[in-house]
Amino acid sequence: MNEHLFSRRGAIRGRSATARSARVRALRLRRGALGDLQALQALENTVFSGDRMSLRQFRHHLSAPSSDLIVAVAGDVLLGYALLFRRRGSNIGRVYSIAVAAAARGQGLGARLLERLEAIARSHALGEIRLEVRTDNAAALTLYERRGYRRFAVRSVYYEDGCDAQRLSKPLARKRRRRS
Repeated sequence: MNEHLFSRRGAIRGRSATARSARVRALRLRRGALGDLQALQALENTVFSGDRMSLRQFRHHLSAPSSDLIVAVAGDVLLGYALLFRRRGSNIGRVYSIAVAAAARGQGLGARLLERLEAIARSHALGEIRLEVRTDNAAALTLYERRGYRRFAVRSVYYEDGCDAQRLSKPLARKRRRRS
């Protein structure tokens, strides 16, 4: 199994006992809140071996008007998060990070989080969404390409460990309203 699933950074092995016992069927996506900080940091430290976000960065993104941090929870257990950046005056959104707990992988959670970010981007009238992913992260590249993302550039030595990043982009068509 590829350990770099659905992320902009490389992942390591590690399963939370709490996450393992969580019932993914009762999963709910919602906006992150300050009360999620400790769980976000724990997930970050478990999933990523480098290029980790700090508690301070999470706090900033939870309150910044240009960031959308979505969390996936089952009961009181945080199983994943996704972070979108928007810039005033820009038509392009950026998926900064998607992280999924090991216990919740392989169940479509990464795709659900990505779909939610795309919906948020559309609601802000963004016309395109971009992201970077490790060139050695085949599972994430497959997910993004299946969802309509196309490769357009490579950033050399992008990650802390020297790995290159593949840049991907997807145009966002507005959802058409059904006429009655």
